[in-house]
Amino acid sequence: MINMELDQKTIKKLRGLIIFTVAVIVAGINYRSVAAAAGRLLHLLFPFILGSAIAFILNVPMNLIEKQITIKSEGLRRVVSLVITIAGVLGVLLLVLFVVLPQLFDTFRILHGSIPGFLEEAKVWIEQTFANQPELLALLDSIQIDWQAVVSEIAGFLKNGAGSVLSGTISAAVSIVNGVTSFGIGFIFAVYILLQKETLGRQAKKFTRAFLSGKTAEKLFHIAGLASKIFSSFLAGQCVEAVILGTMFFAALFLLRLPYALLIGVLIAFTALIPIFGAFIGLAVGVFLMLMENPLNALIFTVVFFILQQIEGNLIYPHVVGGSVGLPSIWVLVAVTVGGSAFGIVGMLVFIPLCSVLYALLRDEVNRRLLQKPGPVPKQKRKNDSGFAPL
Repeated sequence: MINMELDQKTIKKLRGLIIFTVAVIVAGINYRSVAAAAGRLLHLLFPFILGSAIAFILNVPMNLIEKQITIKSEGLRRVVSLVITIAGVLGVLLLVLFVVLPQLFDTFRILHGSIPGFLEEAKVWIEQTFANQPELLALLDSIQIDWQAVVSEIAGFLKNGAGSVLSGTISAAVSIVNGVTSFGIGFIFAVYILLQKETLGRQAKKFTRAFLSGKTAEKLFHIAGLASKIFSSFLAGQCVEAVILGTMFFAALFLLRLPYALLIGVLIAFTALIPIFGAFIGLAVGVFLMLMENPLNALIFTVVFFILQQIEGNLIYPHVVGGSVGLPSIWVLVAVTVGGSAFGIVGMLVFIPLCSVLYALLRDEVNRRLLQKPGPVPKQKRKNDSGFAPL
């Protein structure tokens, strides 16, 4: 009876292996069709994927708010915490807009007056340079332009390109409408998830236990819980780091009496949500704004930027974000570099918590194997403030 049972289990495993192999071969032969079908499926599911991401992000502050509310009714407490969370996020965005928009208007007004002077100075410099370089002047005089041909080319482009421009405008409008629609559906889906997250969690666990073995299901639950904890800690640490960096830049520019301190500080705080390299967007904007007013200020700002960027990238970021996800500083830098090289900005955002999950799983497996080996039992290091123990 036992041999028969073992034979049945073996046959079942072989059958599954054969089906899996055939499926892989068929998918490999028809990889273009499979990729196209996967793309269509992803397009259909995108609003729900976006909604899940929004729900995960809003769930971090929502949990903190819900713990502080003393309403007895669990359903009412959930609704109130969700409303406060959404209102808080919108409030922060509106506050930033009201702080930044007046500064932007002043900046555009100043640029409107300074750009003509800057262009005039550039024109004078070019004329003086060419006057001292007769060979360049002769080279420019030798260049002949057939303006009739240029006009004909422009007319042909306008004639043939008008339809393309109109088509591109319509496509852009359709894309904007689709994007707004997807965001709206995703936001509504996120609200449903946040209001019924315990019920959805129980259903997911029942489904997993029904189709997987008990050991596999529990291992999957452990990985999912660990990933949720680490990704939540990463989001919190990333926001704290962005606020620190934006405050550092505002204080430094204010103390040095450089212009646009508030605007650049807020901009860098937002772009710093992209790990380590996001602040360079603020560098480009700040250099452009200051260059229009005073090139020396642009040079000073560039020097200050790289000094603060080194402090942030090598000291603050690895300790703040790395400590929040339980990943050592050196591996934070490796995760950002590898993730950015492989998948760009998305890779930077995802690879740090992903590497933290892999690091935690590897740490647990290493400690488990060491405990099974003969000899003295290895001492477990004290957990840090985030609840993660180093390897």
